Amino acid sequence: MSRIGKQPVSIPNGVEVKLEGNLLKFKKGNLAKELDTKANVNIEIKEGQILFSPKGEDRQSRAYWGTYRALTQNIIIGLTDGFSKTLEINGVGYKAALKGKVLELALGFSHPINYAIPEGIEITVEKNNIIVKGSDKQVVGQVAAQIREFRPPEPYKGKGVKYSDERIIRKAGKTSKK
Repeated sequence: MSRIGKQPVSIPNGVEVKLEGNLLKFKKGNLAKELDTKANVNIEIKEGQILFSPKGEDRQSRAYWGTYRALTQNIIIGLTDGFSKTLEINGVGYKAALKGKVLELALGFSHPINYAIPEGIEITVEKNNIIVKGSDKQVVGQVAAQIREFRPPEPYKGKGVKYSDERIIRKAGKTSKK
């Protein structure tokens, strides 16, 4: 039994939810999201809550039960609060700057890295921190991972781009002969 799938998802004020066949439609202001459940789960909307249950007792229906509940919860959180990831830049001469819809990174290479910011994502730069915000959890995480991938932190000095809550395991450097 899915412990996550059993929990109802509450619908906050200002968010409209419609069920059209297997398609769940969410709307808040001018933001709209859709979730196609592919007929594996039963969905009920009643008393300001969305309830999920598996369609059958087969393995696939039970597997999708908790997944669709979690995806629905993430869509509602994204529409109301949004998601954010914070990245830190560590290193001498390493810096980031916004130029319109392009994030320009100087990460110790012979050339600057220009990263085009995707639609629906907002990036702010404060000193050595890059804050990635958006309403889609998957896209926010993907953009943060792509930025980190340009120069991942190295274990000796800790230079590079890392998540703010990431802990780098440091290695000891060379020891000289005495």
